[in-house]
Amino acid sequence: MWTFDAFPSARVEQSLGVKVDQKWLDRVQAASVRLTSGCSASLVSPDGLVLTNQHCVVDCAQNLSSGSADYVKDSFLARTRAEERTCPGVQAEILQTITDVSADVAKATNGLSGGDFIKARNAAYARLETAACGTDTTVRCQVISFYRGGQHKLYRYRKYSDVRLVFAPELSAAFFGGDPDNFNFPRYALDVGFLRLYEDGKAVRTPQHLTWKARAPLPGEATFVSGNPGSTDRLLTVSQLETQRDLVIPVSQLQRSEMRGRLIEFSRRDAESRRIATDSLFGLENGFKVFFGRQFALNTPSLMDAKRADEADLRARVAADPALAARIGDPWSEIAAIQKVYGDQYLRFRQLEAASGGSSDLFNFAQILVRGARERTLPSAERLPEFADARLPLLTKQLLDSTPIDAPLEQLELEFWLLKTREYLTADDPVTKLLLGRESPEALSAALVSGSKLGDPAVRKALWEGGQAAIEASDDPMIRYALRIDSEARAARKSWETQVSAPTEAAAARIATARFAVYGDKVYPDATFSLRLSYGKVAGWTWRGTEVPSTTQLAGLYERATGAEPFRVADRWLAARDRMKLDTVFNFVTTNDIIGGNSGSPVISAKGEVLGAAFDGNIHSLGGNYGYDGTLNRTVVVSTAGATEALRHVYGADALVRELGVR
Repeated sequence: MWTFDAFPSARVEQSLGVKVDQKWLDRVQAASVRLTSGCSASLVSPDGLVLTNQHCVVDCAQNLSSGSADYVKDSFLARTRAEERTCPGVQAEILQTITDVSADVAKATNGLSGGDFIKARNAAYARLETAACGTDTTVRCQVISFYRGGQHKLYRYRKYSDVRLVFAPELSAAFFGGDPDNFNFPRYALDVGFLRLYEDGKAVRTPQHLTWKARAPLPGEATFVSGNPGSTDRLLTVSQLETQRDLVIPVSQLQRSEMRGRLIEFSRRDAESRRIATDSLFGLENGFKVFFGRQFALNTPSLMDAKRADEADLRARVAADPALAARIGDPWSEIAAIQKVYGDQYLRFRQLEAASGGSSDLFNFAQILVRGARERTLPSAERLPEFADARLPLLTKQLLDSTPIDAPLEQLELEFWLLKTREYLTADDPVTKLLLGRESPEALSAALVSGSKLGDPAVRKALWEGGQAAIEASDDPMIRYALRIDSEARAARKSWETQVSAPTEAAAARIATARFAVYGDKVYPDATFSLRLSYGKVAGWTWRGTEVPSTTQLAGLYERATGAEPFRVADRWLAARDRMKLDTVFNFVTTNDIIGGNSGSPVISAKGEVLGAAFDGNIHSLGGNYGYDGTLNRTVVVSTAGATEALRHVYGADALVRELGVR
């Protein structure tokens, strides 16, 4: 997961026999897209056409759907530009420059600790971001921490706030095989989606795009994945990994498991309930499988033994250098000591701040409005980071864009959060009494959702523009509720940042210094949802004596079909069977290193051709959060060859195929 400003081109040439020069890197960077929905993408035509995954645009398709038009179940295809539909809340960003600002941040935080450290760091971030972007509304600047606080870089993006849906296949095609096939291979999924970037009402001209190549990948062919991996924990200390294993993952998995059952029951009410629950249920099931894999990895003695050995090696090398040891001290022991505080505060911080409101959009709107009114009265450098001037445009867009609110689902989400908060903090905790008063979670959530008008973007806009006075005067029950609990939520956040985040980051920064001193540039930073480039090749793998091939063909889709979900082939696919070349490669795997956030990343040949879009990993990749095993970890890709066949013969998307340059 190499950053573009530190890509090991010489190592790539030595291992894969291909040359990656600066011109190639610049072209790929200019064509790589980050979606604020949490996915990656790429430009694939001169007219702003963007390739990503269906599961990266499914939320957009869901928001554009209604009881009479279900674009998740039945697909969406804009046959003309006029039919392309705006995706609410989605922004596309293309990285322009990277600037190292580590010295600036270090100077601002030197000698500080706890809350003072957090305040100074946030102020430095805000100042640097504002200075880099100024009042230019076409760019976004973001300071990103690398190596767990050991390095800080300012990423400047060209942003596009008008992103429109062009194509999304039906869920049964994009997620064929469902949860049983998820994180497995062979796969037979058309997990592709297309968007288009607009500005001033016109499609954006994008001459620096990648070339769509509708050909099969070659066995052993060098491949590159350019995308934005969300987060990894490969540089955590052993004590931090133990906390993840013993506390964080078990709590989150218990909640996912219970919520999954509630969503399944909800979806069985009627067809409309099934429609509005589809996206949430997909996300929960995917997340459950991801963290099941992580828990399994952390419970594997060999992984933890390897982590202990690596940590011991680094500590021994530091101890062997008296000057370095004097600079570094013993940050590993400091972090180990912090884990006790982490455990004491985690549930309160999680329920009141990190996961407050569950997945309720109405509560999220209320919290942004309440906090935003207060924070925007302060100088940018003194605000909570999410309300700094450089970050307000995206936050405002996400707040004010028109997004459908499904009240029954909102109530379910809010009710579950209240139930679990009462369970974890206990009914006798003063905060629980503040949250619920004399109400039950069921009754309170129903009253808050049914009485709130925040589903109307005009209401949100009036409150946002009205500032503190409008918030204080509002009688919206969700606003009043967010006001009531905000001080306790802020207190939980401040305590966490002061006693956990700040000392952990300070210690981790010294570990990063030790790594640089001992290993040099051989170690890449953990993922941070920033642009990275991975190199690998097309290759299957061997597991317990079984050879897993590197490709599947379209014919395999029909052979795997049973007629029952999740192995039911859509009617249009059955009708198109005789029109397609069934020996066309549909999905394939590579040795590239990816993680969540890489979804939609282009898989690129050494010539800069798009060979497919990454959409999954194999089951072995689930432990990739903690380390990469090139013998087993695989990226699962939907091929351009298979996608082209489907676009032509299943969907009749001839104009789209022509725009991709296929004749």
